[in-house]
Amino acid sequence: MSFDSSVTPRMTRRRFAALAAACAAAPSDFSAQKPAGRLRRADSFFGLHFDLHPNEEDTVLGRDVSEELVERILAAAKPDYVQYDSKGHPGWLGWPASKAGPSAPGIVKDSLEIWRKVTAARSVALYIHFSGVWDTEACKRHPEWARVASDGKRDKNQTSTFGPYVDELMIRELREAASKYDLDGAWVDGECWATSPDYAPAVAEAFRKATAIDQLPQGPKDAGWLRFLEFNREQFRTYVRHYVEALHQSHPKFQIASNWLYSTFVPEEPTLPVDFLSGDYLGNASISTARLEARYLAQTGRPWDLMAWGFQQAESNKIGMVHKPAVQLQQEASVVLAQGGGFQVYYVPSRAGWFETSHIEVMRRVGEFCRERQHASHKSETVPQIGVVFSKESLYSTTNKLFGGWGSATDSARGWIDVLSALQHSVDVVPDWKLEKVKRHYPFLVLPEWAGVGDAMKTSLLDYVSAGGVLLVSGAANAALFGAAAGVRLLGRDAVAQEAYVGGAEVLGNLHGLWRDLEPGEATLLESRFGEYDTRSGGKPAAVSRKLGKGEIVLLPGPAGIVYAQTHTPAVRDFVKRLVAPRFRALVQVDGPASVEVVLRRKHGKLMVHLLNSAGMQVAGDYATTDFVPEVGPVRLRLAWAPAKVQMNPGGQVLAAIPKPLQGKDFWEVQVPKLQIHSVVMVEPAAAPML
Repeated sequence: MSFDSSVTPRMTRRRFAALAAACAAAPSDFSAQKPAGRLRRADSFFGLHFDLHPNEEDTVLGRDVSEELVERILAAAKPDYVQYDSKGHPGWLGWPASKAGPSAPGIVKDSLEIWRKVTAARSVALYIHFSGVWDTEACKRHPEWARVASDGKRDKNQTSTFGPYVDELMIRELREAASKYDLDGAWVDGECWATSPDYAPAVAEAFRKATAIDQLPQGPKDAGWLRFLEFNREQFRTYVRHYVEALHQSHPKFQIASNWLYSTFVPEEPTLPVDFLSGDYLGNASISTARLEARYLAQTGRPWDLMAWGFQQAESNKIGMVHKPAVQLQQEASVVLAQGGGFQVYYVPSRAGWFETSHIEVMRRVGEFCRERQHASHKSETVPQIGVVFSKESLYSTTNKLFGGWGSATDSARGWIDVLSALQHSVDVVPDWKLEKVKRHYPFLVLPEWAGVGDAMKTSLLDYVSAGGVLLVSGAANAALFGAAAGVRLLGRDAVAQEAYVGGAEVLGNLHGLWRDLEPGEATLLESRFGEYDTRSGGKPAAVSRKLGKGEIVLLPGPAGIVYAQTHTPAVRDFVKRLVAPRFRALVQVDGPASVEVVLRRKHGKLMVHLLNSAGMQVAGDYATTDFVPEVGPVRLRLAWAPAKVQMNPGGQVLAAIPKPLQGKDFWEVQVPKLQIHSVVMVEPAAAPML
């Protein structure tokens, strides 16, 4: 993104003054020391996760676990916590002689006992990986505990959240482990994403009493389908609340997360008494996944972390695990750190519990990378710039699932985050449940191509525009919802899949997909699209705009976010830039290639400008790992005020802010000589803005 001096800044003196005051009020002590004793999860930053999913065929569990091995791992990586396996999806417990549930038959040595002894001596917290809803052995031994599928058959893996499993087995197992090993908590896996609608007779009866609907609906064409999905969601909430409160009652210091709860998988306002939020992200282009998930979790107001897999699972070609070099994990970590969260890495030891020295060395390098950035990143707060709206309403009403992962249904949001990041804009996710509280803090909002955001969202966003905000509405369904406000006349009754090409800096950008045809009417035509490789005539509107109250609405009636998520083409990025640049000026303008991501946060009384380099990121299974991130630079930052001090993290290098008059105004330019993976430019704002 090159500097654009033609745009009138939208940051008012009042907004800048509010930012300066907020920064000044933040704690400024960089020298806080780690307190004695094990950290609570809310204060933890870096962790390690190891799970094995014990099964009935194991014969050597724990054989190679020793105090020396654990000491070596902890001394190298210096984690705040470790999560070690206790029960995976097969349902066998990883500790011996359990009185609560089935211990795996192949336990040679008690791994948890050794891990607890050494972690306790080093004041490192110990959590267990524990599978909740997904318990294959419980379903095998007690079929009556299993979920009933729509065909009337008992599930072989999923237990029923309506049934006695949680009391008869799950809570008992957790309590036994908590007491036996003085555990700090549990990371409960196989939860929301492993939960499906339950068709058990008792569920049918309860649903009939609640709704007067006699037959359980099988799909979206049946009466009461959405009510049935929500009925199952509410039972999942009841199930989680029940086991969390039960453990808190018997073990008050025991801390619990339900994997992916209150992430994009369950995009609800947090109300359940879990102690922290967490999720494990994986797969190709996991940096893109982490961008979305980290930004969502950062908005929840709860302690949170994300877990990167230390390997790729190359299942498509039957190869199995392909381990990631340290620089790849550092690159993935930077996306999480920049949003203020904690970070952890997941490794699978050998079945006997052994860790290769080379893997421990990678843990060490990743841990050091994170620690070098902790004081500038952990628990930071956002500086609102551009917000991308995330719609629970749309996902719950159109996907026919209880919870995520949603697959391509969230591509629109991911695509908009990626394209705005590539344009060096600091972008947040704004959940729909939080929109009303925070919308006026954002000078620019984007509504991605959600299928059904609802009238409440429409009312809230139009109110935002009338009050002075700029709203970019994308997608065919949203064009129908916002068309009248945008002053356009819709053509035809429905959206139609169409070829669509828009102009790019070098070549045409392909935006094939669902488009809603329209005539601009009272709106101003901004961009046209063409149905073939011929832009001489016959274009249709690709984007229009209209002033509304004190603000402006931009309507893009096609699949820009979805297509960018699937292609990441520069021409589509160019198209988006032409829509955003005239209507938004960043607080900090950055000149760098598309691989440079900018995140604005505040902490320690300073404005933290995170610069992330995604060059060379892993994107495809055929190239499962990467061990080289090409550095970029110099990267130039332009500030509209004279900073008191500019300093780099890590390293502490002080950078000069050079005044450069431009069009009758003074700007201050800061140059970062080179950017490797992740650097933070720490800016102390002046007392008054030069705006």
